[in-house]
Amino acid sequence: MDLNHIIESYRDEIIRSTQELVAIPSVEGEPQPGKPFGEDVYRALDYVLTLGRRLGFETKNVDGYAGHIEFGQGEKMLGILTHLDVVPEGSGWTYPPYGGEIHDGRIYGRGAIDDKGPTIAVLYAMKAVMQSGIPVNKKVRLILGTDEESGWEDLKYYFKREAVPDFGMSPDGRYPIINAEKGILHIALCKKFSSGQKSSIGIEKIYGGQRPNVVPDECICVFGPGVDREKLIKDIENLKSKSGYTIEVELGDRDTVIVKSIGQLAHASMPEKGKNAIGQMLLCLSALGLGYSEMERFIAFLSEAIGMQVDGQSMGLALEDQLSGKLTLNLGMIQVDSQVGRAVIDIRYPVSFEEQEILARIHMVADMHGVEVEVLDHQGPLYVPEDHFLVQTLKKVYAEQTGQPAYTVAIGGGTYARAIKNAVAFGAVFPGKPEMAHQRNEYIEIEDLMMNAKIYAHAIAELVK
Repeated sequence: MDLNHIIESYRDEIIRSTQELVAIPSVEGEPQPGKPFGEDVYRALDYVLTLGRRLGFETKNVDGYAGHIEFGQGEKMLGILTHLDVVPEGSGWTYPPYGGEIHDGRIYGRGAIDDKGPTIAVLYAMKAVMQSGIPVNKKVRLILGTDEESGWEDLKYYFKREAVPDFGMSPDGRYPIINAEKGILHIALCKKFSSGQKSSIGIEKIYGGQRPNVVPDECICVFGPGVDREKLIKDIENLKSKSGYTIEVELGDRDTVIVKSIGQLAHASMPEKGKNAIGQMLLCLSALGLGYSEMERFIAFLSEAIGMQVDGQSMGLALEDQLSGKLTLNLGMIQVDSQVGRAVIDIRYPVSFEEQEILARIHMVADMHGVEVEVLDHQGPLYVPEDHFLVQTLKKVYAEQTGQPAYTVAIGGGTYARAIKNAVAFGAVFPGKPEMAHQRNEYIEIEDLMMNAKIYAHAIAELVK
Protein backbone atom coordinates (compact mmCIF):
# COMPACT_ATOMS: atom_id res chain seq x y z
CA MET A 1 0.00 0.00 0.00
CA ASP A 2 1.19 3.53 -0.77
CA LEU A 3 2.78 5.20 2.26
CA ASN A 4 0.96 8.49 1.71
CA HIS A 5 -2.42 6.74 1.68
CA ILE A 6 -1.55 4.97 4.90
CA ILE A 7 -0.57 8.27 6.52
CA GLU A 8 -3.84 9.87 5.41
CA SER A 9 -5.75 7.01 7.04
CA TYR A 10 -4.12 8.07 10.33
CA ARG A 11 -5.11 11.75 9.96
CA ASP A 12 -7.55 11.93 12.86
CA GLU A 13 -5.22 9.97 15.14
CA ILE A 14 -2.24 12.17 14.27
CA ILE A 15 -4.19 15.35 15.00
CA ARG A 16 -5.68 14.05 18.24
CA SER A 17 -2.36 12.67 19.50
CA THR A 18 -0.64 15.99 18.81
CA GLN A 19 -3.35 17.89 20.67
CA GLU A 20 -3.13 15.57 23.67
CA LEU A 21 0.65 15.80 23.83
CA VAL A 22 0.65 19.60 23.50
CA ALA A 23 -1.83 19.76 26.41
CA ILE A 24 0.86 18.43 28.77
CA PRO A 25 2.82 21.46 30.14
CA SER A 26 6.19 19.70 29.98
CA VAL A 27 8.40 22.53 31.25
CA GLU A 28 11.26 21.30 33.42
CA GLY A 29 10.16 21.04 37.05
CA GLU A 30 11.45 19.84 40.40
CA PRO A 31 13.10 16.41 40.17
CA GLN A 32 11.36 13.44 41.75
CA PRO A 33 12.35 9.78 42.06
CA GLY A 34 12.25 8.32 38.55
CA LYS A 35 11.24 11.71 37.18
CA PRO A 36 14.49 13.70 36.94
CA PHE A 37 12.96 16.66 35.11
CA GLY A 38 9.70 16.87 37.01
CA GLU A 39 6.20 15.42 36.89
CA ASP A 40 4.96 17.07 33.68
CA VAL A 41 8.00 16.18 31.60
CA TYR A 42 7.61 12.58 32.75
CA ARG A 43 3.92 12.65 31.82
CA ALA A 44 4.85 13.64 28.27
CA LEU A 45 7.42 10.84 28.03
CA ASP A 46 4.96 8.30 29.42
CA TYR A 47 2.25 9.47 27.02
CA VAL A 48 4.37 8.89 23.90
CA LEU A 49 5.78 5.56 25.10
CA THR A 50 2.26 4.36 25.89
CA LEU A 51 1.11 5.46 22.43
CA GLY A 52 4.05 3.64 20.89
CA ARG A 53 3.13 0.40 22.62
CA ARG A 54 -0.49 0.79 21.52
CA LEU A 55 0.70 1.17 17.92
CA GLY A 56 2.60 -2.11 18.14
CA PHE A 57 6.19 -1.02 18.80
CA GLU A 58 8.79 -2.11 21.32
CA THR A 59 9.41 0.67 23.85
CA LYS A 60 11.77 1.41 26.72
CA ASN A 61 11.80 4.03 29.47
CA VAL A 62 15.38 4.74 30.53
CA ASP A 63 14.87 5.80 34.16
CA GLY A 64 12.73 8.78 33.20
CA TYR A 65 15.64 10.53 31.48
CA ALA A 66 14.64 9.46 27.98
CA GLY A 67 12.95 6.62 26.15
CA HIS A 68 12.80 4.96 22.78
CA ILE A 69 10.34 3.33 20.41
CA GLU A 70 11.67 0.93 17.79
CA PHE A 71 11.07 -1.69 15.12
CA GLY A 72 13.09 -3.53 12.48
CA GLN A 73 16.20 -5.67 12.63
CA GLY A 74 19.79 -5.65 11.48
CA GLU A 75 23.23 -4.60 12.66
CA LYS A 76 22.85 -0.95 11.68
CA MET A 77 20.52 1.48 13.40
CA LEU A 78 18.75 4.60 12.12
CA GLY A 79 18.16 6.99 15.01
CA ILE A 80 15.47 9.68 14.93
CA LEU A 81 15.96 12.05 17.83
CA THR A 82 13.16 14.27 19.13
CA HIS A 83 12.34 15.95 22.44
CA LEU A 84 9.25 16.32 24.58
CA ASP A 85 10.25 19.12 26.94
CA VAL A 86 9.31 22.71 26.14
CA VAL A 87 10.42 26.20 27.12
CA PRO A 88 8.16 28.22 29.46
CA GLU A 89 5.15 29.63 27.67
CA GLY A 90 5.68 33.33 28.42
CA SER A 91 2.79 35.77 28.28
CA GLY A 92 0.44 37.36 25.75
CA TRP A 93 -1.04 34.28 24.08
CA THR A 94 -4.21 34.58 22.01
CA TYR A 95 -5.10 30.94 22.68
CA PRO A 96 -4.30 28.81 25.75
CA PRO A 97 -0.62 27.76 25.56
CA TYR A 98 -1.51 24.24 26.67
CA GLY A 99 -4.93 23.98 25.09
CA GLY A 100 -3.96 22.21 21.88
CA GLU A 101 -6.82 24.12 20.28
CA ILE A 102 -7.41 24.15 16.53
CA HIS A 103 -8.01 27.50 14.84
CA ASP A 104 -7.80 28.20 11.10
CA GLY A 105 -6.25 24.83 10.38
CA ARG A 106 -3.53 25.20 13.02
CA ILE A 107 -2.90 23.39 16.30
CA TYR A 108 -1.87 26.02 18.84
CA GLY A 109 0.23 25.43 21.93
CA ARG A 110 3.70 25.45 23.39
CA GLY A 111 5.65 22.64 21.74
CA ALA A 112 3.31 22.28 18.75
CA ILE A 113 6.22 22.74 16.32
CA ASP A 114 9.07 22.36 18.84
CA ASP A 115 9.03 19.37 19.01
CA LYS A 116 5.80 17.56 19.85
CA GLY A 117 4.01 17.75 16.51
CA PRO A 118 7.09 16.45 14.65
CA THR A 119 7.47 13.65 17.25
CA ILE A 120 3.94 12.44 16.55
CA ALA A 121 4.57 12.74 12.80
CA VAL A 122 7.65 10.49 13.09
CA LEU A 123 5.82 7.94 15.23
CA TYR A 124 3.01 7.52 12.71
CA ALA A 125 5.53 7.53 9.86
CA MET A 126 7.18 4.53 11.52
CA LYS A 127 3.77 2.90 11.87
CA ALA A 128 3.10 3.44 8.16
CA VAL A 129 6.39 1.83 7.13
CA MET A 130 5.74 -1.12 9.43
CA GLN A 131 2.18 -1.55 8.14
CA SER A 132 3.25 -1.28 4.49
CA GLY A 133 5.34 -4.43 4.65
CA ILE A 134 8.36 -2.70 3.08
CA PRO A 135 11.45 -4.86 3.77
CA VAL A 136 13.59 -3.37 6.54
CA ASN A 137 17.22 -4.39 7.06
CA LYS A 138 18.06 -1.94 9.84
CA LYS A 139 16.67 -1.03 13.22
CA VAL A 140 14.63 2.17 13.37
CA ARG A 141 14.68 3.84 16.78
CA LEU A 142 12.76 6.97 17.77
CA ILE A 143 14.68 8.42 20.72
CA LEU A 144 12.57 10.62 22.99
CA GLY A 145 14.57 13.24 24.87
CA THR A 146 13.29 15.24 27.83
CA ASP A 147 15.94 17.91 28.48
CA GLU A 148 16.73 19.42 25.09
CA GLU A 149 15.72 22.93 26.13
CA SER A 150 18.06 22.92 29.13
CA GLY A 151 21.28 20.96 29.56
CA TRP A 152 20.88 17.78 27.47
CA GLU A 153 21.35 15.73 30.62
CA ASP A 154 18.79 13.30 29.19
CA LEU A 155 20.91 12.15 26.26
CA LYS A 156 24.09 12.16 28.31
CA TYR A 157 22.42 9.68 30.63
CA TYR A 158 20.74 7.72 27.83
CA PHE A 159 23.82 7.13 25.68
CA LYS A 160 25.81 5.84 28.67
CA ARG A 161 23.29 2.99 28.83
CA GLU A 162 21.94 2.49 25.30
CA ALA A 163 23.45 1.93 21.85
CA VAL A 164 24.31 4.96 19.77
CA PRO A 165 22.66 4.94 16.31
CA ASP A 166 24.96 4.62 13.29
CA PHE A 167 23.32 7.57 11.54
CA GLY A 168 20.20 9.62 11.99
CA MET A 169 18.11 12.73 11.78
CA SER A 170 16.26 15.13 14.03
CA PRO A 171 12.93 16.74 13.02
CA ASP A 172 13.66 19.83 15.09
CA GLY A 173 14.79 22.39 12.53
CA ARG A 174 13.87 23.45 9.02
CA TYR A 175 13.63 21.83 5.61
CA PRO A 176 15.22 20.92 3.33
CA ILE A 177 18.31 19.55 5.14
CA ILE A 178 20.37 21.20 7.88
CA ASN A 179 23.85 19.73 7.62
CA ALA A 180 25.68 22.43 9.60
CA GLU A 181 24.88 23.68 13.09
CA LYS A 182 26.87 26.35 14.87
CA GLY A 183 28.68 25.67 18.10
CA ILE A 184 26.68 26.66 21.19
CA LEU A 185 28.37 28.25 24.18
CA HIS A 186 26.58 29.34 27.36
CA ILE A 187 28.56 31.55 29.70
CA ALA A 188 27.89 33.63 32.79
CA LEU A 189 29.47 37.05 33.32
CA CYS A 190 29.76 37.55 37.09
CA LYS A 191 31.01 40.14 39.53
CA LYS A 192 30.83 40.34 43.33
CA PHE A 193 30.35 43.81 44.79
CA SER A 194 31.97 45.31 47.88
CA SER A 195 29.61 45.76 50.80
CA GLY A 196 28.30 49.16 51.80
CA GLN A 197 28.02 50.62 48.29
CA LYS A 198 24.74 52.06 47.06
CA SER A 199 23.51 52.94 43.61
CA SER A 200 23.58 56.68 43.04
CA ILE A 201 20.25 56.54 41.19
CA GLY A 202 18.59 54.17 43.65
CA ILE A 203 18.76 50.80 41.86
CA GLU A 204 17.92 48.01 44.30
CA LYS A 205 17.84 44.99 42.01
CA ILE A 206 17.43 43.87 38.41
CA TYR A 207 16.13 40.53 37.22
CA GLY A 208 14.82 39.09 33.98
CA GLY A 209 14.92 36.26 31.48
CA GLN A 210 13.92 32.61 31.73
CA ARG A 211 16.63 30.66 29.93
CA PRO A 212 19.83 31.39 28.00
CA ASN A 213 18.33 30.14 24.72
CA VAL A 214 15.30 32.43 24.82
CA VAL A 215 15.32 36.13 23.95
CA PRO A 216 13.78 37.61 27.13
CA ASP A 217 10.46 39.42 26.86
CA GLU A 218 10.56 40.99 30.31
CA CYS A 219 13.11 42.57 32.63
CA ILE A 220 12.39 44.27 35.98
CA CYS A 221 14.38 46.96 37.75
CA VAL A 222 13.36 47.92 41.29
CA PHE A 223 14.32 51.36 42.57
CA GLY A 224 14.46 51.49 46.35
CA PRO A 225 12.86 53.85 48.90
CA GLY A 226 14.20 57.37 48.84
CA VAL A 227 14.43 57.69 45.07
CA ASP A 228 12.90 60.87 43.62
CA ARG A 229 9.92 59.09 42.14
CA GLU A 230 8.47 62.03 40.23
CA LYS A 231 11.81 62.81 38.58
CA LEU A 232 12.45 59.14 37.79
CA ILE A 233 9.07 58.68 36.16
CA LYS A 234 9.45 61.90 34.18
CA ASP A 235 12.93 60.93 32.99
CA ILE A 236 11.72 57.51 31.86
CA GLU A 237 8.75 59.00 30.00
CA ASN A 238 11.11 61.37 28.18
CA LEU A 239 13.43 58.47 27.35
CA LYS A 240 10.52 56.41 26.01
CA SER A 241 9.44 59.19 23.66
CA LYS A 242 12.97 59.64 22.32
CA SER A 243 14.09 56.03 22.07
CA GLY A 244 10.94 54.08 21.30
CA TYR A 245 11.70 51.71 24.17
CA THR A 246 8.74 49.77 25.58
CA ILE A 247 8.96 50.59 29.28
CA GLU A 248 6.29 50.49 31.99
CA VAL A 249 6.52 52.16 35.40
CA GLU A 250 4.47 51.43 38.52
CA LEU A 251 4.69 52.16 42.21
CA GLY A 252 5.58 49.22 44.45
CA ASP A 253 5.37 48.58 48.16
CA ARG A 254 7.90 50.08 50.59
CA ASP A 255 7.84 53.27 48.46
CA THR A 256 9.69 51.50 45.66
CA VAL A 257 9.38 52.17 41.94
CA ILE A 258 9.16 49.18 39.61
CA VAL A 259 10.35 49.68 36.04
CA LYS A 260 9.45 46.95 33.56
CA SER A 261 11.10 46.54 30.15
CA ILE A 262 8.92 44.72 27.62
CA GLY A 263 10.50 42.79 24.76
CA GLN A 264 9.60 40.10 22.25
CA LEU A 265 10.29 36.39 22.72
CA ALA A 266 12.37 34.57 20.12
CA HIS A 267 14.76 31.64 19.91
CA ALA A 268 18.34 32.55 20.79
CA SER A 269 19.54 31.11 17.48
CA MET A 270 17.73 34.00 15.75
CA PRO A 271 17.92 36.83 18.29
CA GLU A 272 17.22 39.41 15.60
CA LYS A 273 13.67 38.05 15.40
CA GLY A 274 12.97 39.17 18.96
CA LYS A 275 13.44 42.23 21.12
CA ASN A 276 15.70 41.77 24.12
CA ALA A 277 14.04 43.20 27.23
CA ILE A 278 17.27 42.94 29.26
CA GLY A 279 19.33 44.83 26.69
CA GLN A 280 16.62 47.47 26.48
CA MET A 281 16.66 47.85 30.27
CA LEU A 282 20.45 48.19 30.36
CA LEU A 283 20.40 50.94 27.74
CA CYS A 284 17.56 52.67 29.57
CA LEU A 285 19.48 52.67 32.87
CA SER A 286 22.63 53.94 31.15
CA ALA A 287 20.65 56.78 29.61
CA LEU A 288 19.31 57.74 33.02
CA GLY A 289 22.88 58.33 34.17
CA LEU A 290 24.64 55.58 36.12
CA GLY A 291 26.98 56.36 38.98
CA TYR A 292 30.27 54.74 40.00
CA SER A 293 29.23 52.06 42.45
CA GLU A 294 30.45 48.58 41.52
CA MET A 295 26.89 47.55 40.75
CA GLU A 296 26.43 50.47 38.37
CA ARG A 297 29.81 49.86 36.72
CA PHE A 298 28.74 46.27 36.09
CA ILE A 299 25.48 47.45 34.55
CA ALA A 300 27.39 49.95 32.43
CA PHE A 301 29.78 47.20 31.28
CA LEU A 302 26.89 45.01 30.14
CA SER A 303 25.25 47.96 28.42
CA GLU A 304 28.41 48.88 26.51
CA ALA A 305 29.67 45.36 25.77
CA ILE A 306 26.31 43.87 24.79
CA GLY A 307 23.28 46.16 25.05
CA MET A 308 20.88 45.26 22.24
CA GLN A 309 23.57 43.80 20.00
CA VAL A 310 22.96 40.34 18.54
CA ASP A 311 26.32 39.88 16.77
CA GLY A 312 28.76 40.33 19.68
CA GLN A 313 30.59 43.14 17.94
CA SER A 314 31.53 45.06 21.09
CA MET A 315 32.82 41.83 22.64
CA GLY A 316 35.09 41.27 19.64
CA LEU A 317 32.88 38.45 18.41
CA ALA A 318 31.72 39.69 14.99
CA LEU A 319 32.79 36.44 13.30
CA GLU A 320 31.45 34.50 10.31
CA ASP A 321 32.29 31.81 7.78
CA GLN A 322 30.89 30.62 4.46
CA LEU A 323 29.59 27.31 5.80
CA SER A 324 27.38 28.63 8.60
CA GLY A 325 27.26 32.43 8.55
CA LYS A 326 27.57 34.94 11.38
CA LEU A 327 27.99 34.45 15.11
CA THR A 328 24.93 35.38 17.18
CA LEU A 329 24.70 36.44 20.82
CA ASN A 330 21.73 36.56 23.19
CA LEU A 331 21.73 38.08 26.67
CA GLY A 332 19.21 35.61 28.08
CA MET A 333 19.17 36.13 31.86
CA ILE A 334 20.22 38.71 34.43
CA GLN A 335 20.27 38.92 38.22
CA VAL A 336 21.76 41.97 39.94
CA ASP A 337 21.48 43.13 43.54
CA SER A 338 23.68 44.94 46.06
CA GLN A 339 25.97 41.92 46.49
CA VAL A 340 26.47 40.34 43.07
CA GLY A 341 25.76 40.72 39.39
CA ARG A 342 25.27 37.80 36.99
CA ALA A 343 24.35 37.77 33.30
CA VAL A 344 23.93 34.58 31.27
CA ILE A 345 24.70 34.68 27.54
CA ASP A 346 23.96 32.28 24.68
CA ILE A 347 26.54 32.38 21.86
CA ARG A 348 26.19 30.50 18.55
CA TYR A 349 29.52 30.49 16.74
CA PRO A 350 30.38 29.45 13.13
CA VAL A 351 31.44 25.85 12.50
CA SER A 352 35.00 26.72 11.45
CA PHE A 353 35.85 28.36 14.80
CA GLU A 354 36.89 26.76 18.10
CA GLU A 355 35.46 27.25 21.59
CA GLN A 356 38.79 28.45 23.00
CA GLU A 357 39.07 31.19 20.41
CA ILE A 358 35.63 32.49 21.37
CA LEU A 359 36.46 32.40 25.09
CA ALA A 360 39.79 34.17 24.56
CA ARG A 361 38.01 37.08 22.88
CA ILE A 362 35.46 37.30 25.69
CA HIS A 363 38.18 37.28 28.35
CA MET A 364 39.99 40.14 26.63
CA VAL A 365 36.96 42.36 27.25
CA ALA A 366 35.72 40.97 30.57
CA ASP A 367 39.11 40.88 32.29
CA MET A 368 39.59 44.61 31.70
CA HIS A 369 36.50 45.25 33.86
CA GLY A 370 37.17 42.69 36.55
CA VAL A 371 34.30 40.52 35.37
CA GLU A 372 34.58 36.74 35.76
CA VAL A 373 33.68 34.40 32.90
CA GLU A 374 32.09 31.06 33.80
CA VAL A 375 31.44 28.40 31.15
CA LEU A 376 28.04 26.83 31.84
CA ASP A 377 27.63 24.56 28.84
CA HIS A 378 29.17 23.89 25.45
CA GLN A 379 28.11 21.90 22.41
CA GLY A 380 30.54 21.66 19.54
CA PRO A 381 29.46 22.42 15.96
CA LEU A 382 27.93 19.87 13.58
CA TYR A 383 28.86 19.41 9.93
CA VAL A 384 27.94 16.54 7.57
CA PRO A 385 29.27 16.93 4.00
CA GLU A 386 26.73 17.30 1.24
CA ASP A 387 27.96 14.20 -0.61
CA HIS A 388 27.21 11.95 2.40
CA PHE A 389 24.66 9.20 1.61
CA LEU A 390 22.32 10.45 4.33
CA VAL A 391 22.17 13.96 2.89
CA GLN A 392 21.76 12.67 -0.66
CA THR A 393 18.92 10.32 0.33
CA LEU A 394 17.01 12.98 2.24
CA LYS A 395 17.41 15.47 -0.61
CA LYS A 396 15.88 12.90 -2.97
CA VAL A 397 12.94 12.19 -0.66
CA TYR A 398 12.23 15.86 0.01
CA ALA A 399 12.24 16.76 -3.69
CA GLU A 400 10.00 13.84 -4.60
CA GLN A 401 7.43 14.48 -1.89
CA THR A 402 7.22 18.28 -2.10
CA GLY A 403 8.10 18.96 -5.73
CA GLN A 404 10.45 21.65 -4.44
CA PRO A 405 14.23 21.89 -4.82
CA ALA A 406 16.26 20.24 -2.07
CA TYR A 407 19.38 21.89 -0.70
CA THR A 408 21.45 22.08 2.46
CA VAL A 409 21.43 24.95 4.94
CA ALA A 410 23.24 25.95 8.13
CA ILE A 411 21.57 27.14 11.34
CA GLY A 412 22.42 28.59 14.71
CA GLY A 413 19.96 26.32 16.48
CA GLY A 414 21.21 23.27 18.29
CA THR A 415 19.29 20.10 17.50
CA TYR A 416 19.77 16.59 18.80
CA ALA A 417 21.41 15.78 15.45
CA ARG A 418 24.71 16.82 17.00
CA ALA A 419 24.31 14.19 19.73
CA ILE A 420 25.46 11.41 17.37
CA LYS A 421 27.77 11.12 14.38
CA ASN A 422 26.43 11.25 10.82
CA ALA A 423 23.17 13.01 11.64
CA VAL A 424 21.34 16.03 10.24
CA ALA A 425 18.24 18.05 11.09
CA PHE A 426 15.41 17.32 8.66
CA GLY A 427 12.30 19.50 9.05
CA ALA A 428 9.86 20.19 10.45
CA VAL A 429 9.44 23.85 9.34
CA PHE A 430 8.98 24.32 5.58
CA PRO A 431 10.74 27.06 3.57
CA GLY A 432 8.88 30.35 3.68
CA LYS A 433 6.98 29.47 6.86
CA PRO A 434 7.55 31.53 10.04
CA GLU A 435 9.71 30.12 12.82
CA MET A 436 7.30 29.78 15.76
CA ALA A 437 9.50 27.84 18.19
CA HIS A 438 9.77 29.59 21.58
CA GLN A 439 7.32 32.30 20.51
CA ARG A 440 3.90 33.18 21.85
CA ASN A 441 1.06 31.64 19.82
CA GLU A 442 3.28 28.77 18.70
CA TYR A 443 1.47 26.49 16.27
CA ILE A 444 1.81 23.80 13.62
CA GLU A 445 -0.39 23.82 10.53
CA ILE A 446 -2.31 20.58 10.25
CA GLU A 447 -1.40 20.13 6.58
CA ASP A 448 2.26 20.65 7.43
CA LEU A 449 1.94 18.08 10.20
CA MET A 450 0.55 15.57 7.71
CA MET A 451 3.18 16.37 5.07
CA ASN A 452 5.87 15.87 7.70
CA ALA A 453 4.53 12.41 8.46
CA LYS A 454 4.58 11.52 4.75
CA ILE A 455 8.11 12.82 4.23
CA TYR A 456 9.41 10.97 7.30
CA ALA A 457 7.72 7.75 6.22
CA HIS A 458 9.45 7.86 2.82
CA ALA A 459 12.76 8.88 4.43
CA ILE A 460 12.66 5.93 6.81
CA ALA A 461 11.76 3.54 3.99
CA GLU A 462 14.62 4.75 1.80
CA LEU A 463 17.21 4.74 4.58
CA VAL A 464 16.53 1.24 5.87
CA LYS A 465 15.57 -0.72 2.74
